[in-house]
Amino acid sequence: MSRIVAAFIMLALVGHFGAAPARAADAGTFSAGQKEELKKLMRSYLLENPEVIAEALTELDSREAKNKVAKRTNVLVSRRQEILNPSEGTIIGNPKGDVTVVEFFDYNCGYCKSMFQAISEVLKEDPKMRLVLKEYPILGPSSVAASRAALASRKQGKYADFHLALLGYKGSLSDSVVMVIAQNIGLDVKKLQDDMKDPAITEILVKNHDLADALGVDGTPQIIIGEVFLPGAVPKQELVEAIAKARK
Repeated sequence: MSRIVAAFIMLALVGHFGAAPARAADAGTFSAGQKEELKKLMRSYLLENPEVIAEALTELDSREAKNKVAKRTNVLVSRRQEILNPSEGTIIGNPKGDVTVVEFFDYNCGYCKSMFQAISEVLKEDPKMRLVLKEYPILGPSSVAASRAALASRKQGKYADFHLALLGYKGSLSDSVVMVIAQNIGLDVKKLQDDMKDPAITEILVKNHDLADALGVDGTPQIIIGEVFLPGAVPKQELVEAIAKARK
């Protein structure tokens, strides 16, 4: 809003005092009386033209949106390898597929669970799709524990099965529920709990949060296909269409 106020000050200067030199834009050069007169002019102008505020805010929103897109595009290029081929190997589907879908998710996120069915169906129907999973626990300690367990399951070769079981679970995931699910899919629970303590897992989660911040991800799920961002849970058809567009 400060930029809007500055614009009004310049309007007032030009309209009331004529075309003032650039140095006069510094409000510190005005006397107390001039500053008071500027305030009155600004108030009067706003009362007579309230639509200007809406126009200014719309323009500000537009510029911020463009800046966000530009920043995302730069990150997609500069961190492409990290996004599409993570060293932690959290990839399911066809590892050599021709289209990559990236998903930031939280195991306790209701919207992520609602997207689970659509993504699972597309994975089964599309043999050329590869899904890169970004463990992004943002909903509390139980989410962090679930992600740590999922990442630890890689050492037993069960990451894909465990991920699908955790995200497909109806309800919140407590630590005990996570271990029951782990046991049900054939994981060695004692080994899993030991592997969860690996500092490398913390590094992965920190890296994922840093990447999410850089991309402007502010919630889950966040789907990225090429340069297209699909925020929140989207219908299956929208997901299929985005994949088809990426292939073209």
